[in-house]
Amino acid sequence: MNLLSRTRKINEMLQKSGGQHVSFRAMAETLRDTISCNIFVLSRRGKVLGYAIKQEIENERMKKMLEDRRFPEEYTDNLFKIEETSANLDIDSEFTAFPVENKDLFQSGLTTIVPIQGGGQRLGTLILARLHESFSDDDLILAEYGATVVGIEILHEKTQEIEEEARSKAVVQMAISSLSYSELEAVEHIFHELDGKEGLLVASKIADRVGITRSVIVNALRKLESAGVIESRSLGMKGTYIKVLNDKFLLELEKLKAK
Repeated sequence: MNLLSRTRKINEMLQKSGGQHVSFRAMAETLRDTISCNIFVLSRRGKVLGYAIKQEIENERMKKMLEDRRFPEEYTDNLFKIEETSANLDIDSEFTAFPVENKDLFQSGLTTIVPIQGGGQRLGTLILARLHESFSDDDLILAEYGATVVGIEILHEKTQEIEEEARSKAVVQMAISSLSYSELEAVEHIFHELDGKEGLLVASKIADRVGITRSVIVNALRKLESAGVIESRSLGMKGTYIKVLNDKFLLELEKLKAK
């Protein structure tokens, strides 16, 4: 298969996604098939975002790393020394993706390291590993193209996370601002009593202790629930089960108390 046909394989994966999120596993599998090697996609902190195996490596430490989905911290930190593609590193390299404790078995093992860049920063690393056959210039072109695609997807995920966090915070702030002074006071007492993200409370006991009516507590909980900040369920005489659904809620409540 020539370079153009192999490049089209990567493009097909993107076209099939229709602009939606492409899993790192799918990316790794596509690169494995087009370059014919083992592929590991690492985050900047060494988390395995996706991988695909062409040639099985029988080694317990490697298996454990993939099960834990994390490469060793020292190895990951050293990857930052590599600022551009480093091809065909042998088993004696500190960057080898083959188990050095089985050096005799993997004497022909070659590793290629491709930094994943995006938005002016290092986002992660693409690691390619193969036995016997060295990586050609065409392989490296595909690897660097693949790293660019992965980098775009990582940036896309980061953008979505930032947007989701901003949305969550805005929802919480709107829900809290909808509460009256007495309802806000009731909410502060409720979650002080709850002391966590979920639990059981008896509204009448809190109302008596704080000196507010039970209806104030009920109204406050109803407003928070309609905003999707919490969920609550009456358990009859036992009380009301409450669970916080929005992680930003308790943080914003703490900020209000600190003022």
